[in-house]
Amino acid sequence: MDLKSFSLEAEKVKDVKFKVAKREKEISPQLVKDYIVAYRRNQRQWSANTKGRSEVNHSNKKPHRQKGTGKARQGTLAAPQYRGGGIVFGPKPKFDQHIRINQKEKRAVVNYLIEQKVKDKKLILIDKTDMKAPQTKTLAAFMAKCGLDKKRTLFILDAQIKAKEGESLSSHTNFKKSLNNLSRADFTMVNQLNGYQLLRAEHVVITETGLKQFMESIKS
Repeated sequence: MDLKSFSLEAEKVKDVKFKVAKREKEISPQLVKDYIVAYRRNQRQWSANTKGRSEVNHSNKKPHRQKGTGKARQGTLAAPQYRGGGIVFGPKPKFDQHIRINQKEKRAVVNYLIEQKVKDKKLILIDKTDMKAPQTKTLAAFMAKCGLDKKRTLFILDAQIKAKEGESLSSHTNFKKSLNNLSRADFTMVNQLNGYQLLRAEHVVITETGLKQFMESIKS
């Protein structure tokens, strides 16, 4: 299966072969759902906290005398019906509800979603991300020429590897800054990629080096 590789000017550079990984078992939709549910639940802090009537910093003074006013009897200003009173059945910090995600299943789901993007022809490559200065206009033109300007697009950048002596280390700093002003564009590093990002994105743009790093991580 061939993938098209483009330059920053949206000109086709070459075709890159993509090999579909062999699996012992097929990925079921239920596994993908379980992974997404677990990922989203793990993003919660579980730290919401409200104070009850015994915890609020409020006077325990009786609002009015017991009888003779024609009003319902009241015992304290800390009651929920008064301003600044306690909250009834409000959220409290819960125990750790983190859901463990099996790393093997996580890799399988991410790989499956990448393959689906390839099969649907919604994944393209970009050869380089080096920019002398942040240029949002350049990336906006790239997305427009590739037909991605009106679609949510995920840019996957290769992870920075320490360069050897005498070699320069490529930087994505200017590329990232150029993406910040594009409302429908998101970016992530290949070693931080997760299935939720792939599901949200309609199209994916990945660097050639990032694709190689991804394929190597699948094999390991």
